[in-house]
Amino acid sequence: MTLRVRRLRRDTTEAERVLWHELRLGRLGWRFRRQHAIPPYIVDFACLEARLVVEADGGQHALAGEHELRDEELRRKGWRILRFWNNDILENRNGVIETIAAALEPAPSPRP
Repeated sequence: MTLRVRRLRRDTTEAERVLWHELRLGRLGWRFRRQHAIPPYIVDFACLEARLVVEADGGQHALAGEHELRDEELRRKGWRILRFWNNDILENRNGVIETIAAALEPAPSPRP
């Protein structure tokens, strides 16, 4: 699984790069991980403290219901899932970030 995670981190889409730029370094007040393993799955982005998964979906995910089983299993493990189409990330970055920020409210208190 580690090798697959490394490959996914290396071969990111433009939408994933744009979204990672916004999520990294706690710009929303929360820390995210990129291409994070939640066995047996690898999610695009995960905020461990908020138990939030953010997925960037391209045309390869266009089949209806394709992620239902995966998402249901992640929900059973206590995760919330947000999905965005790649074109939404690229064309409406601020709206996507606002949606993620709303799902994260309230922000955690600062660490000493």
